[in-house]
Amino acid sequence: MTTTVMNRGNTVLVPAPAKAGGHVTIRPDDATLDAFAEELDALRAETMSKVGQKDADYIRRVIRWQRGLDMGGRVVMLVGFLSPLWWTGLFGVLMLAIAKILDNMEIGHNVMHGQYDWMNDPNINSRDFEWDNVGDANSWKRYHNHEHHTYTNIIGKDRDYGYGILRLSDDIAWRPRNLYQFFMYLKLSLLFEFGVAYHELAGERIFFGKKKKNSQLPISREELKQAFFRKIRRQTFKDYVFYPLLCFPVLVPVLLGNLAANLIRNLWTSTVIFCGHFTESAHTFRAEDCEQETRGQWYFRQILGSSNFEGPRWLHILSGHLSCQVEHHLFPDVPAYHYPEMAKTVEQICQRYGIPYNTGSFARQYWTVLQRIVRYSFPTRRELANA
Repeated sequence: MTTTVMNRGNTVLVPAPAKAGGHVTIRPDDATLDAFAEELDALRAETMSKVGQKDADYIRRVIRWQRGLDMGGRVVMLVGFLSPLWWTGLFGVLMLAIAKILDNMEIGHNVMHGQYDWMNDPNINSRDFEWDNVGDANSWKRYHNHEHHTYTNIIGKDRDYGYGILRLSDDIAWRPRNLYQFFMYLKLSLLFEFGVAYHELAGERIFFGKKKKNSQLPISREELKQAFFRKIRRQTFKDYVFYPLLCFPVLVPVLLGNLAANLIRNLWTSTVIFCGHFTESAHTFRAEDCEQETRGQWYFRQILGSSNFEGPRWLHILSGHLSCQVEHHLFPDVPAYHYPEMAKTVEQICQRYGIPYNTGSFARQYWTVLQRIVRYSFPTRRELANA
């Protein structure tokens, strides 16, 4: 929802505050935003000029750690569950969960954004990488890389906003089912990899007999469904058939250990994603107000629609550096390793231009996410009056 106000003699659009009674952010005029964009472009150019061997060494080191934790976790599970001290196998579960988190966040997410395509490494490129979850990588790249990063938080155009399940803004009409959306959020978090996998299919409304007349996909619906089920079969076989059978004497504990590792990964990735997009200060936008955006206006929208959280280096790595969601939305193809350093400069630039920069502790940001989910579970007084 937006409000129109006057600024420097020009009519500008003001994104409505995410929190009732909160401050209203006035969009600077176009000349100011052009200067703002020039500074951000200069920061990106300066950072990219530093990208090189250090970045290649970093991502390869993370991949080695990820593979070591993956195989090590499986061995620890097997040995632990076979021993009288069976509970030591739980350390293997944790190791495997961390391996899956690294694969999905710091490696998969960033590689598939093309952040390491310059390396020309056949195993670390956005074209061929496939991650360790049930979501098809090509499907994710279509709706996430293009749709979400182009139309961030634009109601009706960004399918990532609420994932078609949650009402997180009064731009969306309240429905009785929203009363239970906190439980839907918990379900989505536990099964987040399936939500990611189904997201593009849901957007095309292929199932349940609600087909779109004109699909916007570059592939046919049938090809999309085949890819969807093929990846789920492959991933399910690996996690719940192949590896448990290799550990046959402790097949059931290993199967449950793999399930637990996946659930831990799902909960973590969901929490990180929600903290980057749905804090109390994250703004939403109307499609008609974002037509023919200048680069400065686009940057402005990315900043207002995103949130950062702060913490030690390990937290940045386990979040895929999406702890710096603002910088990721501004510069999605810049190697994420640079985001924490860029964040310092971006915040300073925002302060000079009077543009809000949303950051805080991980716990604080997540608390506001939960508050937002609960707040928009209920209708506004106007909606109640019109009911």
